[in-house]
Amino acid sequence: MEITFYKYQGTGNDFVMIDDRTEVFPEGNLALVQRLCDRKFGIGADGLILIRNKEGYDFEMVYFNADGSQSMCGNGARCAVAFSKYLGIISDQTHFMAIDGPHEAKVSDQEIELGMSPVTSLANAGQDFFVDTGSPHHVRFVEDVDSYAVVQEGASIRNAEMYQPNGTNVNFVTPIAADEIHVRTYERGVEDETLSCGTGVTACALVYGYQNELHEVKIKTPGGNLKVRFSENAAGSFQNIRLIGPAEQVYQGKININH
Repeated sequence: MEITFYKYQGTGNDFVMIDDRTEVFPEGNLALVQRLCDRKFGIGADGLILIRNKEGYDFEMVYFNADGSQSMCGNGARCAVAFSKYLGIISDQTHFMAIDGPHEAKVSDQEIELGMSPVTSLANAGQDFFVDTGSPHHVRFVEDVDSYAVVQEGASIRNAEMYQPNGTNVNFVTPIAADEIHVRTYERGVEDETLSCGTGVTACALVYGYQNELHEVKIKTPGGNLKVRFSENAAGSFQNIRLIGPAEQVYQGKININH
């Protein structure tokens, strides 16, 4: 079977995008997902996204990590919104479904503003923090994130006993201005550092914003710049969370797949 795919990236987080409104993609074939995301033997990506019809919504985003596992992906969702506009499914605003529930987003210029799910708590994890922003995230502040051993330390925390059996994503943060942080992320499912992680920078921005009484935080990642805007309900509870940044189509192609 030949499928048409599109490659998108959002601040260096890259995704194989497939218009699967006819539901012909064998989503249960996780080995196929892994192969398509493989950078040596496939297309190469941090994840694969299917766009499907969903009653009551503009579309549904079905997201797979590179290892075939599923989770919410903020940068992936922003790319899914851009892709859906390219397909003519939406115009400048959308209401869609993801694994963690409904989301809304708007498109302006080259920027996608994505509404994230509310966050009910920030938890202490030793001297660090844990935040669930649709995907689980460990947040650690370090003195110099540029020189930090992100992969080694990230893998250790990701597999820590407290996060078994499913593990967690791990973010390392260094403040670089009063309202700006530099974030590097080790992602479970990719099992490596990625150039950016949308749910991760959201988690980091909420922790930093809570500590410093901010409602908008700028984030520098190795793949580009993002912003997170939010309002606080009560101590450690947040709503109206917006992840803001670019998403672009890199190329499109066709590939033959065998079930």
